[in-house]
Amino acid sequence: MYSDKVMKAFTDQSNVGELEDANGIGQVGNASCGDILRIYLKIENGIIVDAKFQTFGCAAAIATSSTAIDMIKGKTVEYALSLTNSDIVTELDGLPPQKIHCSVLAEEAIAKAVEDYRSKHQA
Repeated sequence: MYSDKVMKAFTDQSNVGELEDANGIGQVGNASCGDILRIYLKIENGIIVDAKFQTFGCAAAIATSSTAIDMIKGKTVEYALSLTNSDIVTELDGLPPQKIHCSVLAEEAIAKAVEDYRSKHQA
């Protein structure tokens, strides 16, 4: 059902947790399945220097969240905002159709975390 990449991302705990010094936090949920995702970003000079996530959800929700974090760490805020759920699914070698919504949560949580950061750091 899941690719090897999905299973590896699901079991990798390196991106899980709360980031105490986060300066951008985004939380989203999916009412139909009950998944909730919170992403923490530490942004310095337009670069995401660290990121973590917490999720309440299935293996696909955890795998897409972890993969999204891997894809944005060390990248610009603009790059993170350009990341789509399709990019995440491609990175994972696909997801079952009924699990695509998990990748959408990751995309949306990143956008909310950046929005939170920008609302606190407007010049």
